[in-house]
Amino acid sequence: MATTTASIRISVSPDRVWQLIGGFDTLPDWLPYIPKSELGEGGRIRSLTNQEGGLIVERLEAFDERARTYSYSILQAPFPVTGYLSTITVLENLDSGCSRVEWSGTFTPVGIGDDEAVALFHGIYTDGLAALRRTLAA
Repeated sequence: MATTTASIRISVSPDRVWQLIGGFDTLPDWLPYIPKSELGEGGRIRSLTNQEGGLIVERLEAFDERARTYSYSILQAPFPVTGYLSTITVLENLDSGCSRVEWSGTFTPVGIGDDEAVALFHGIYTDGLAALRRTLAA
């Protein structure tokens, strides 16, 4: 099993960040790679369409509004991994009033090495968090 975590400091309150990213159906609001999201099964499943038209289906596994965090698994995706579980968390930077957003994942590579899988998802998380910062700055 492989794992990776990316984080970013954002000069915006945690509540404002969570308001944007805390909904399970809000990826198109801040992540350019995902222009379309549709909810199913009472909001527990999201079907995402990426920029290339590929389908990614994810299940909400845990949600904690108070702690500003949720976890999800991938049910279907064009990624060379199985057993994928990811968590997004918005933390408060108490000394500055800013936020720190963490995006982490665990997964088992299939047909590629751990380093290649880690690089793939670390890049997705890092690019996604940079897009989040840009969206909040606009």
